[in-house]
Amino acid sequence: MRFDVLTIFPDFLKSPLDEGIIRRAILSKQIEVGVTNIRDFATDKHAMTDDRPFGGGEGMVMKPDPLLAATKKVNPRGAGHVVFLSPQGRQFNQQVATELSEREHLVLICGRYEGVDQRFLDAYVDEEISIGDFILTGGELGAMIIIDAVTRLLPGAVGCADSISNDTFSRGGLKYPQYTRPRVFEGEEVPEVLLSGNHAAIEEWRWLQSMRRTKARRPDLFAALQLTGAEKKLLRAQRIL
Repeated sequence: MRFDVLTIFPDFLKSPLDEGIIRRAILSKQIEVGVTNIRDFATDKHAMTDDRPFGGGEGMVMKPDPLLAATKKVNPRGAGHVVFLSPQGRQFNQQVATELSEREHLVLICGRYEGVDQRFLDAYVDEEISIGDFILTGGELGAMIIIDAVTRLLPGAVGCADSISNDTFSRGGLKYPQYTRPRVFEGEEVPEVLLSGNHAAIEEWRWLQSMRRTKARRPDLFAALQLTGAEKKLLRAQRIL
């Protein structure tokens, strides 16, 4: 899979791309990541990528012509899925990450200032995506979040495949509590069931803990769960439902 990131601050992405799972995925050629400086495609001597908005108002707006030239450079045949990171976009979540992981080529455009000329968005962007209801100085962090979330879903990117299927949101709820050594920490012991060796009991305990946590912390997710009759009966017995 290939990612192309278009930005006016390419150095912003150097460190995140050289760490952890993303670095290993690049080295193993599971993914390719290209970072393109939009300023390289500006046509004036000052390499300007923004200008004042027509109609007046605060701030600056990114010009459409450098963006178009940069996009055509990395996506010459138009086969890539072009995404603009924007607070007006579709909310990014695990389902969207899974959907994007099925693409062969993602072009991630990082906006700055007050926005991007609408004519470019209308003609050359496939969709806008938001990573949350807050405002950042630019789209670079959002692009890295998408690259990270999508990469770990690719086969072989994460060492233990089960960790992906058991992640928070992957199963529809929040993840259960986790424990490791020492067995006793500041007087608090690991729950006895986790030491029992009874895998069925452990799985049931973990599921119940996941449901209890989801209901308490994310009632919206809990309300959306598709539960079987047996699961509902178990939750009622534990006074979770």
